[in-house]
Amino acid sequence: MIKNQWYGILDAKELKGSKPIGVTRMNEKLVLWRKADGSIGCIADKCCHRGAALHLGPVKNDEIYCPFHGFAYDVSGKVTLIPANGKAAPISDRYKVHAYKAVEQYGFIWVWTGDFKDEAPEVPFFKELREGFTYGGFGEVWDVHYTRAIENQLDVVHLPFVHTDSIGRGNRTVVNGPVVKWVDNLMTFYVDNHTDDGVSIAKKASELENYEDFFRLQLQMPNLWQNVIGDKIRIVAVFAPIDEEHTKIYVRFYQKFMMVPVLKQMVNWLSTPTNKHVFHQDRRVVNTQIPVKSEFTMGENLIPGDAPILEFRKRRALLKGEIVLKQK
Repeated sequence: MIKNQWYGILDAKELKGSKPIGVTRMNEKLVLWRKADGSIGCIADKCCHRGAALHLGPVKNDEIYCPFHGFAYDVSGKVTLIPANGKAAPISDRYKVHAYKAVEQYGFIWVWTGDFKDEAPEVPFFKELREGFTYGGFGEVWDVHYTRAIENQLDVVHLPFVHTDSIGRGNRTVVNGPVVKWVDNLMTFYVDNHTDDGVSIAKKASELENYEDFFRLQLQMPNLWQNVIGDKIRIVAVFAPIDEEHTKIYVRFYQKFMMVPVLKQMVNWLSTPTNKHVFHQDRRVVNTQIPVKSEFTMGENLIPGDAPILEFRKRRALLKGEIVLKQK
């Protein structure tokens, strides 16, 4: 994972009440629980004593207790009680597990991949969606690394071949550009595809004028994506890393054209079958890609239409410290 980033890892509804939940995310087994004030604890799901899963234990006074020998952990991962030693016994700092800073915002649970004691920045959710929209959606697991799942949503070339009866109708196989722009760690890419007349050749990004009028999509690093269908309709996805070969994708349909109670929930609910159909068309192919994880360089023969994918790989490698951009 990329250090010092907010990763969306769960739909907030999955963490119910004070009951802890054990999940695998970012190649680690984690336990999450809610404190009395609604804030969230997230630590390694492995007791430092004998390795038992902490998510099987109870939560009391905002701390989680190991189900095996009663060790108590606070949200910083530090052991605060070893029952066998007595409540008054001092506890060495070596009795601890790794902890993540975790917050609930915008209906998701996010974890900060920097040090637990860091003063983390705000969660970088799309600003226009922070209020005024309602949503409905679903979550499912794909058998690929999260980088492959993200790249599929950056791929503007595949639509007429994978989505022949849905968003790929029209056989617009020629890809002009696309134009890719970054603002901090937010990528916006502008798409202009058309049918092949047998004469014209795809234009380079530098040749496109008024590209801001084109259809656009966005990727907020490290794992948040949106399809800007219109001012009142968006499709959003969080690509939650599970391990090297699995990703849980949370897909949401955001809208603000229907705000009447009951009717808005019905509209949001009715969006799910269509979105599932589109994403399942993708999953069928993406799950076959080799290797299941993408890298900055990996021997692929990319084409100009793959510009958003290449830009994602560059930015990810840059944030991980694997490459350094040359100063102009």
